[in-house]
Amino acid sequence: MRAVCACLIGWGMLAAPFAVAQGGSLTLPRTVEAGSAFSVPSSGSGKATLYIVGLGQVLKRDVEMGQAISFPLGTLYSAGHYITVLVKDSSPAESGSFDVIPAAKPADVTFLARPSRLPVGLHGGITGAGYVFDTYRNLITAPTQVTFELSSPKGANQTRTVETRYGAAWTEMDSTPQQGTDKFVARVGDVSSMRIIGQVPGDPCSLKMSARPAGEQIQVQTEPVRDCSGNAVPDGTIVTFTETYDGGESTVDVPLKRGIAEVKMPARPGAKLSVASGVVLGNEIRWEK
Repeated sequence: MRAVCACLIGWGMLAAPFAVAQGGSLTLPRTVEAGSAFSVPSSGSGKATLYIVGLGQVLKRDVEMGQAISFPLGTLYSAGHYITVLVKDSSPAESGSFDVIPAAKPADVTFLARPSRLPVGLHGGITGAGYVFDTYRNLITAPTQVTFELSSPKGANQTRTVETRYGAAWTEMDSTPQQGTDKFVARVGDVSSMRIIGQVPGDPCSLKMSARPAGEQIQVQTEPVRDCSGNAVPDGTIVTFTETYDGGESTVDVPLKRGIAEVKMPARPGAKLSVASGVVLGNEIRWEK
């Protein structure tokens, strides 16, 4: 069998994709849809052996010349270029070729979405790529419409329809203003694939704090900290309080707890109190008491 395959490959390198095999005994189709039934008319008389060799598939058929050679559904299912060789005892071997193309109907969409978690309100922050396959896992390279839809629990939807190029379609989406779990879907006809995108609050957008006496100290506390879309910034986010006074400075890092940060600092008359989180600055308070 190894020697036969080697001979077939050698013949195939010289064969061209024409409709009638060399010698004229077979009338080959130019293309066959993957998985479909087809037949090959033959002429002449006597017995022969037909070999069909493609990427991942090799067929052998004992045939009676002068009769149509039938191939039932599912016989050839891997898309690609196929070489045929007809071997007859009393005549030279004939060779030809044809192509198996992907089935026209999509059966699956392989969908890649990145990232799976990101802050809200990012323009073009989400990317999606869809690859369209037939039922035999052949990539459908014919242009196909793929619809991408990103939806949030609060009803904010984004939709893009993209035509595939060489079997692939891709798009960009904006992360929505609200935190939560969004559904990202790629759809081709009645076939779809879904991914989950987690959207978390962005960086603090503004900081406001207040100060009040607490014995010999100052009780400093922020208002609930939110991002620019109004989402509560998660607990654990670090807020930095700074007290500047004559010739000195004191800094305390405090994590948010239940949406706010608070700390006690020494009460120094004339001290300036400030608050920040990352690169976001809040208001300043001058302590005169």
